Amino acid sequence: MKPQSPDISSFDRQISVRQGLLALSPMFVFLVLYLVVSLIIGDFYKMPLSVAFIAASVWAVIIDRRKPLADRIETFSKAAGSSNIIYMIWIFILAGAFASLAKETGAIEATVTATLHFLPYQLMLPGLFLAACFISLSIGTSVGTVVALVPLAVDLASSGGGDVAMFVAAVLGGAFFGDNLSFISDTTIAATRTQSVAMNAKFKANLKIVVPAALVSLAIYAVLGSQVNAVAPTVEMKPLLIVPYLLIIIMALIGLNVTVVLVSGIIAAMLIASLSEGYSLLDLAGFLGAGVDSMGDLIIITLLSAGMLGIIKSTGGINFLLQRMTRHIRGVRGAKVSIAALVAAVNVCTANNTVAIITVGSLSKKIADHYGIEGARTASLLDTCSCIMQCLLPYGAQTLLAVGLAGLSPGDPWPYLYYPWCLAVAVAVGIMVTRPSGK
Repeated sequence: MKPQSPDISSFDRQISVRQGLLALSPMFVFLVLYLVVSLIIGDFYKMPLSVAFIAASVWAVIIDRRKPLADRIETFSKAAGSSNIIYMIWIFILAGAFASLAKETGAIEATVTATLHFLPYQLMLPGLFLAACFISLSIGTSVGTVVALVPLAVDLASSGGGDVAMFVAAVLGGAFFGDNLSFISDTTIAATRTQSVAMNAKFKANLKIVVPAALVSLAIYAVLGSQVNAVAPTVEMKPLLIVPYLLIIIMALIGLNVTVVLVSGIIAAMLIASLSEGYSLLDLAGFLGAGVDSMGDLIIITLLSAGMLGIIKSTGGINFLLQRMTRHIRGVRGAKVSIAALVAAVNVCTANNTVAIITVGSLSKKIADHYGIEGARTASLLDTCSCIMQCLLPYGAQTLLAVGLAGLSPGDPWPYLYYPWCLAVAVAVGIMVTRPSGK
C-alpha cells in the first residue's frame, strides 16, 4: 500500500488557488519588472531594483482588499520596520561608512598592495573563495563575511584589471559555504532544532554535499584566475594602514557581533588616518557621510522588499505554497524534492534563509517522519537549499550588501556564482541516488 501524502490541515487553513495566486502576485509583478525585463533587454542596469519593488509593493497593498487601506499600510510598515530589518539596515549603514573611510584613507589600497606583494595575482580569485569559506565557517554568518571581504575583492580586481563582479561572486559563494555548514550559523541552528537532531549529525550529512561542490567551484575559480596576466602595482607599502582591515577580519573570526566589529574598525581607521596620514576630523566625517549616503538605495530596497513580503505572508501566499507543494508527494525521492522545493520557494518569498527554514521546518519534519527520512539529512537539505536560493536572489541581503559595497547591479554577480549552482547539482545527485528505504 502506497503511503498517503501527509495531512497538512493541522498547519493552516486551506487557501483557494485564486486566493493563493493573488497573494503571490506581487512577487510575480516584481519578477516580471526586474528579472524578465532585464533578461529581455540584456542589461540589469536599465530597470532599477527599487522601481520594481515600488510597483510590486503598491500592487501588494492594492490587492489585500480584506482590510481597510490604513490596516494594509500598517501591515506593510510593520514588516518593513521589524527588528530584523532595522538591524540589517544598521549593518548596511556601518558597512558603507567603514568601506568609504577605508577606501578614502588608503586602508584597502594598502591591504591590496600587501596581499599582491606576497601572492601572485593569478591566485587571488581562488584565494578569495577559500578565504570566504574559512571566515564564514568560523563566524557562521554570510553577512559578516561579505562585510569583511568584498571591499578587498573590489580593489584586488581593480588593481589587476579583473572582473569585479567575478571577484564579488567568489566571495558570495564562499560566504554561503560557512553559512550552510558552520555550527554557529543561524541556519544550522534553525535546521537542527526544527528537525530535533544533533548539530554534528547534520554537519556530517552536509559535508557529503558541500565539499564536492566547493572543490569544483575552487577549480573553476583557479582556472579563471590563471588566465589573468597582471603584476602587483609598484606603490609604497604602508603597513599601519592595514591595521583597521586586519582588525575587522580578526574580530569577525573571534565571533564578535558584526556591529561591534564595524564600529571598532571605523574608530581604528579614523585614529590611524588622523595620526599617520594627517586627515582632519572634518575630512573623516565627510568620508563617513559619503559611505552612509552610498547605502541609500540599498536601504530603500530592503524596506520595500520586507514590506511587500510581509503582505504576501499576511494574505496567505506562503501558506498556499506549503499546501500546494505537498499535495502529491510520492516516495522518498518525492518527499526530499518537496522539502527542497518548499524551503526554496518560501525563501524566494521571504528573502531570508533562516526564516524560510523556520517556516517550513515543522511541515518538513512531518513529511520526513512519514517517509522515513533521517532527521540529519532533512536538516541538511533544508539548510543547503535555503542557502542556495538566498545566494542566487538578486534582492537577498547578502547580494544587496555586496553589490552596494562594490557599486554593481544586483544581477552582475549572477554569471559567476558557480558555488550555489554546483551545490544545487550536488543536492540533485544526492536525491537521485537515495535508496528506497531513505537510508
